[in-house]
Amino acid sequence: MSSDRKESRSRAESVHQQFDAAQARYQRSWAGDVVAQLKALHFFDWTTIFGAELLWSALPFVILLSSLANERIDDDLSRHIGLNSQGARIVHTLFRNTPTHAAAPIITGLLFAFAGIIAVVGSLRVIYERLFELEHRGLRDLPRLVAWVFALLGVLILDGAIDKPERTALGPIVQAVLGFVVVAAFFAWTMHFLLAGRVLWRLVIEPALVTALLWTGLALFSSLYFSSVVVDDSRLYGTIGVVFTLLTWFILIGAVIVLGATLGAVWQQRARTSARQLTAAAPGQDDLTPPGAEQQ
Repeated sequence: MSSDRKESRSRAESVHQQFDAAQARYQRSWAGDVVAQLKALHFFDWTTIFGAELLWSALPFVILLSSLANERIDDDLSRHIGLNSQGARIVHTLFRNTPTHAAAPIITGLLFAFAGIIAVVGSLRVIYERLFELEHRGLRDLPRLVAWVFALLGVLILDGAIDKPERTALGPIVQAVLGFVVVAAFFAWTMHFLLAGRVLWRLVIEPALVTALLWTGLALFSSLYFSSVVVDDSRLYGTIGVVFTLLTWFILIGAVIVLGATLGAVWQQRARTSARQLTAAAPGQDDLTPPGAEQQ
């Protein structure tokens, strides 16, 4: 009986040791680093907040601007989501064919929507500050947030000015490559600009590249998924069902931004750690990089 107890205790200790070893390997792995970083950033909270802020501020703001310019944006919106012709027709019902231009509601709507957009950009800055472990600067960067919004509007205007025949002539592969390059460059500039240059350009390359890759993947996923969802939601809930679909799309955009920056930062941190280990292992060489020098 005593030997059975000893054997059972030995097996239990062995299982416990194996579990501890597996847990230690996980914590040192890519997945462990990513999960720890996402927990620190409150990934699910921020992506939900980001998507909701985009829905109630960015979309109305663009709709108001298109109303003032007497131009419709539903075609551009459907193209970015990747909707087919049936889905695009349903989105078309969200927009008025003959918008009114009463001064008071237009001005009030623009002010509230613009304030909401500033809140969205502020949330994006907070995400990047937490990712790079920087101090929050508060309202000191308000002019910088406003400048970023106008820069984004400029990019969207340029994108919308490209006609469909010109896009078709480029071909899907060239479009995807150009889109990847533009998105990567834009997010690299966004991180550097919103953080007021407190992070070096070379430190935003990996997060920008991974974000652009996920953005390209989201575009592909959207083209395969959202058309049927828009049709089904519109049948179940009417026009308001399209809003549910847009909210899902905006939340996915938030997930891409947070996850892309996180994966890129972890990639960068592990690469630096490996480089320091190799340098320390090399005979007669020391790692002379002072702590915190990467972000100066």
